[in-house]
Amino acid sequence: MKAYKIVVTGPFNAGKTAFVRTASDIAIVSTEQRITNELASGDKTQTTVALDYGHARVGDVLLHLYGTPGQVRFEFMWGILSHKTDAFILLVDSEDRGSLMDAVRMLRQMRKGKRVPYLVAANKQDGRTALSPEEISRLLKLPASVPVVSCVAHDTHSVRRVLKRTVGILA
Repeated sequence: MKAYKIVVTGPFNAGKTAFVRTASDIAIVSTEQRITNELASGDKTQTTVALDYGHARVGDVLLHLYGTPGQVRFEFMWGILSHKTDAFILLVDSEDRGSLMDAVRMLRQMRKGKRVPYLVAANKQDGRTALSPEEISRLLKLPASVPVVSCVAHDTHSVRRVLKRTVGILA
């Protein structure tokens, strides 16, 4: 069985922990803590401070999934987790246009000095104000070769579709 290290990254509240939890074949290792700053809101009271870890089998491939924190104050973890990664998934919140600038910054950071394949997962596509994958691609100014895959992080079928596309870019 071939194994790959995949980093799941994206801005604060994009759904990275939910994605890793839904994708994983095992109970995930999570470092979520109570939010202690102005980012706390009614529906978001926990945040990842180091990483989330799980793994998923896709056919005869094992994906080791490492979710990054989304807050800039934990940016130092992005570089640590992306060391020797085989690919990454940039998870974005399709309903939060403002977070796309953060996504661009994370994309630059993840690609700095590396030629690592990646795709964008447009999360929260079930929301009534969700931007389409095509709009997200345009706003992020992605090359045509970078797939933007529709996603709902709490939906197993949706997450599995993203993982299958990820395996496809590893070839």
